[in-house]
Amino acid sequence: QNMLEELLIHKPDDPIQFMIDHLKRNNDDAPRICVLGPPASGKTTVAMWLCKHLDAIRVSHETLLFKEILARTKEAQAYKERKEKIPNALWANLIQERLSNVDCIKQGWILEGFPENQEQAWMLQSSGIFPRHVVVLYAPDTVLIERNSGKRLDPLTQEVYHTTFDWPDDLRVQQRLVKPDLSEEEMSKKLLEYHRNFPDVFQIYQKVLKSINADQPSVDVLSQVRTYVQTRHRSAAPFTPRILFCGPPGSGKSLQAALIAQKYGVVNICCGQLLKEAIADKTKLGELVKPYVDSGYPVPDNLVMKILAERLSALDCMTNGWVLRGFPRDIEQGEQLQKLCIIPNSNHNITYMKNLFMERFSSLWTLYR
Repeated sequence: QNMLEELLIHKPDDPIQFMIDHLKRNNDDAPRICVLGPPASGKTTVAMWLCKHLDAIRVSHETLLFKEILARTKEAQAYKERKEKIPNALWANLIQERLSNVDCIKQGWILEGFPENQEQAWMLQSSGIFPRHVVVLYAPDTVLIERNSGKRLDPLTQEVYHTTFDWPDDLRVQQRLVKPDLSEEEMSKKLLEYHRNFPDVFQIYQKVLKSINADQPSVDVLSQVRTYVQTRHRSAAPFTPRILFCGPPGSGKSLQAALIAQKYGVVNICCGQLLKEAIADKTKLGELVKPYVDSGYPVPDNLVMKILAERLSALDCMTNGWVLRGFPRDIEQGEQLQKLCIIPNSNHNITYMKNLFMERFSSLWTLYR
């Protein structure tokens, strides 16, 4: 998917060589995460924690301006020194250059505080930068303003502490902590700007975005973040379910298949029922099957396969998908299914203990005797 996205964006003259280079260079399993949220919501803490646990590269305002030597770093620093707002295009250029480095490609990246607005998000997308997970931290403004007043920064490690909630035990760390130069008035302006810009960013990333309440113990916040970034998103590509249930008699295959068919609107297929319907409809295959069923002999696999293949190729099965139980019963039947290109994309084997098997059938015998 990532390779296809880059093909559409870059439109190389030699697409085959482009794909070969992509496969040599890229690691599609590497994390690509954005950590967003208002000021003092804990973005830095979450981003640094993720970097430690995922061995990824953290990219933030501070790292881009003061820790990296990029082509346009000095230009961005000049804006910062003049206390002017750095243009979105310049931020996007810095991010694109940093994320194209080998360490970000191989290890993955945690983008902290970016994108800040819709324009930045569009610029990142046009550069082929698509986060796989977007974590958004939120908390009431009153809580964030109070947090900012007690916030302390370690200039050596860039870790963030708080005078009330998270004070370091190490005296040396305590002595070098500094208070961020952000007044309550400036904090209020930043919050206002964030609330104005965030809805547009949310619309762009809503399919890969998870909002997490930051007004709770940090352990709980980090646990929820880690759970989310470890999930895999379902593909947006069209998907036709082909489900197979296997298991011994009395294991509940029929019930589970019926429930799945009812919930998801797929066609419920049972080989035994198909044979009976073929006989009742007096089809050619049904007439061939009837002598075996009447005499109690097993129906030959080639006849069963023809009836099953005909049913599974019907329009409703091709469109809505199907759930099949009771077939195949052995390896040979499974191999014949594969030869006909009838390959399930979801297989479930239902098992249970022997004593439960006897209990179930004893109950059925009591019910129907």
